[in-house]
Amino acid sequence: MGSLRAKVTEIEKDEITRALAESSWIMARAARLLGITERMIGYKIKKYGIQKEGGRSSREVRNGAV
Repeated sequence: MGSLRAKVTEIEKDEITRALAESSWIMARAARLLGITERMIGYKIKKYGIQKEGGRSSREVRNGAV
């Protein structure tokens, strides 16, 4: 069984990825869905290395590239 911190990290990463997918990878929309700021979602995307399928970088995601 993993640590609580690892579980929270996994849940957070999954929820951010889901929100990004639901919002067509537009960070502002995803942040609103999650109730956090664009700055916070940008930080989390970078922290967790979240990338859109097809290898988009976090910078492209941050700039709203689809």
